[in-house]
Amino acid sequence: MSPIRELSRTAENPFGLDGTHRAPSGLRVYDDLPATLVDVLTDRAARGPRTEAVVEVGGERLDYATLLERASRVAGGLVAAGVKPGDRVALRQPAGVDWVLGFWGTVLAGGIAVAVNTRFTEPEIAYVVADAGADVVLGPDAPLPDGEPYVHSTAGADDVAAIFYTSGTTGHPKGVPTTHQAFLSNAETMRRTLGIEGGAGLRTLISVPLFHVTGCNSQLLTAAYLGGTSVILPALDLDRALATLTEERISFMVTVPAVYNLLLRRLAECPTDVSGVTLIGYGGAPIAAGLVKALRETFTSARVFNGFGMTETASLISVLPDRDAEDHADSIGFAVPLVDLALDPIDGPDHGELLVRGPNVLGDYWGRAASALTDGWFRTGDVVTVDAAGRLRIVDRAKDMINRGGENIASVEVEAALVDTPGVLEAAVVGIPDEVMGEKVGAVIVPADDDFDVASVISQVAERIADYKVPQFVSVRREPLPRNAGGKLLKRQLREGVDWGRPLR
Repeated sequence: MSPIRELSRTAENPFGLDGTHRAPSGLRVYDDLPATLVDVLTDRAARGPRTEAVVEVGGERLDYATLLERASRVAGGLVAAGVKPGDRVALRQPAGVDWVLGFWGTVLAGGIAVAVNTRFTEPEIAYVVADAGADVVLGPDAPLPDGEPYVHSTAGADDVAAIFYTSGTTGHPKGVPTTHQAFLSNAETMRRTLGIEGGAGLRTLISVPLFHVTGCNSQLLTAAYLGGTSVILPALDLDRALATLTEERISFMVTVPAVYNLLLRRLAECPTDVSGVTLIGYGGAPIAAGLVKALRETFTSARVFNGFGMTETASLISVLPDRDAEDHADSIGFAVPLVDLALDPIDGPDHGELLVRGPNVLGDYWGRAASALTDGWFRTGDVVTVDAAGRLRIVDRAKDMINRGGENIASVEVEAALVDTPGVLEAAVVGIPDEVMGEKVGAVIVPADDDFDVASVISQVAERIADYKVPQFVSVRREPLPRNAGGKLLKRQLREGVDWGRPLR
């Protein structure tokens, strides 16, 4: 590792450090935070028992008193089934009240909630459940555990509360243990950097998956931390989403740019009162300045922001505030208060791989012996530049990943599925730029023989990996894939030299 350059905070960074201090560990932390998520939920149920906590669009509505009562019964059922503090409980339910009760019930039992990507295939789900060592799986078609109310009262800030799985460059999902402190640090960061006011007026529309840190950490748990309401849309339905903005008095929404593109098109066809929305967040993929401008023109009461984070950082690393959203749309903004950033220089001191440390950053991947940190820093795999004001801009990926509409896809995982299919000799997978999704999956395949059927290969691949990972573009070539002297694929040549033609779907 070359000498890193730690980035200093500039006067232009709008996120002050008041109310923070350096802990003995050397990490910056907030002065006053609740100790655990358990404390947050019990406090909210005591202070605002009849405030709506969770609304499932088309389903149940729970206030904080009811959420605590029902989640504690789930906890009691888990404990009666043998779950002990630190045991893992896998959540396979779709987004909705049952997922929320499963999550909070696991935490109240002292267990560790394992958020399973519901879009995974059965083999992928089986891998996650086995890797996490989850003996209990809460499935979509089974009733939640039920028992005498139970609340685990001895959890600590550094105890792991949940594990989220992220795609890795090895192709296998990796578990990211997330502590109570990491969850609560992110919630307080959300409050400070976005100027969110708590209470019953905060109503956030969750249309992104709860198994992702955006939906769970930055919306569901932030709303609970601030005493607001999480309104969950179980599946993306543009008409239902627009109606919900008005019917549920939504004040805060977050999704990927691709969905905002679709929403704006639908709004042009079916005008809707969106004046109650005061905060709009986006991230997970690049956004065009024109789309930011269109959002501002449509949601006239709203401030807009770009949030950048990772599963490994419990969500936010940096935020681009409303003041810069249009003029610097290609930026991911400034470091948030608790986060220290550094560059491993590649081409000059202001260009390199982004490194991060903070109380929200993981120490080790679940079940991995090697530390995820290098000298205390986590390598994000994103190559960035930093301007004189301290704004960051992603220019490349050190890790070979594709970002399709906010979903990270490991190229090597798709390549492995392709080459494991009869008739495929070699395969290389790259991201294809797309105005709506950010990137789509493209595959260059070298067939093993002349009798080669693209449709058959893609059909077989779709049986082994999630649908969003399956290539939408395929180019067949007869010559070997380009490699350097060490055998490494030269993907830049593939990106620049392939005529992709029409998508398969």
